[in-house]
Amino acid sequence: MPRAGQLKSSGERLSDRVAAGVLTQVFSAELVDEVLAETGRVQQRNRLLPARLVVYFVLAMCLFSGQSYEEVARLLTMGLRGERRWRASWVVPSSAAIWKARSRLGVAPLRELFARVCQPVAAPGTQGAFYRNWCLTAIDGTTFDLPDTTANVEAFGRPPRSGRGEQNVGYPQIRMVGLVECGTHAVFDMAIGPLRTGERALARAVLPSLRPGMMLLADRGFYSVDLWSAAAATGADLLWRVRKDLVLPVVEQYPDGSYLTEIFDRSDIHHLRRGAPARAVEYTIAGHEGAYRLLTTILDPDQAPAAELAELYAQRWEFEPTLDEIKTHLGGSHLVLRSQHPDGAEQELYGFLLVHHAIRNLMHQAARQAGHDPDRISFIRSLRVVRRQVTDQAAFSPRQTHPRGQSHPR
Repeated sequence: MPRAGQLKSSGERLSDRVAAGVLTQVFSAELVDEVLAETGRVQQRNRLLPARLVVYFVLAMCLFSGQSYEEVARLLTMGLRGERRWRASWVVPSSAAIWKARSRLGVAPLRELFARVCQPVAAPGTQGAFYRNWCLTAIDGTTFDLPDTTANVEAFGRPPRSGRGEQNVGYPQIRMVGLVECGTHAVFDMAIGPLRTGERALARAVLPSLRPGMMLLADRGFYSVDLWSAAAATGADLLWRVRKDLVLPVVEQYPDGSYLTEIFDRSDIHHLRRGAPARAVEYTIAGHEGAYRLLTTILDPDQAPAAELAELYAQRWEFEPTLDEIKTHLGGSHLVLRSQHPDGAEQELYGFLLVHHAIRNLMHQAARQAGHDPDRISFIRSLRVVRRQVTDQAAFSPRQTHPRGQSHPR
């Protein structure tokens, strides 16, 4: 009798043939193996849960959030059995075995997989992704609840409770700041840290992913001269809301109502040196008190008129439905990451973002083929399709078993 999970003739295991539909098309076995080798996570001996399988397990765990470890393992393999492509037995690992396998894998492979795959997906023809020649992006932050364990509390902290002298309460939380492509909802970079780490500090880590030809939208909580200067240095253009009390001298008034101004470092309180040039746009919204103030690096009003920029700023809120897709639709009605330890929590969060990116990439491809705006495609329906693919079909083998140039068995 062969060992459970192995094929007598070749030694190939069921775990080598596991596929996860769209997920294996986006995160190919070859790519996963490269990442595992680069991060030093290739298993040293034959295991029921080899490293490649554990990567796919983490993705499936996030795709089927709320299911037990054992059920996720069954979902990963039932497609092959349903297609009669596997006859040998395979013992579903226990929760303890899966937890140990996740611990062996660590965070590094998922982090590297995110860095390689989660890139902007909008193409020049993508509807709703551009303003003139700029690809619209947004930066914002959020938190994710974690299991209430001593390790998570020590690593990430709890949210403060209002009122003086009261201890922090509620779930421990991990903070995330991300960059989102507004037209596709693709998260193309993110930084995570303890709750005590501010959003501006985390924002610095994602700025290198900005490129010329992008326009970055941000709320007033992100504004500081240093962060503004660092973001502008990437070559991307900026459109940020700023506080009403920020001193913005009028250097030149433009016909569209905007004006050229200068921004100064806080240390130069007397404005002894010349400030960095920027253009200010002020406007009001019906039903809202006070004026909104925007700063942009686009100094020429003809390139981006003030009225258009005021209307465009609403695109910043595309970050909110992106979070809703991850937290509510993918994660459940009230997402609490299942990982009891900090490394597992980070690994799991990367898993959620990888799965979300795979689904959003699929939606973008479908939208382009149909000539539609990606926002017109339902994320919930797309999620259901991806989930069905895992359980209804085997997709393709993650292991290349034929010489290059020959097709894989279907």
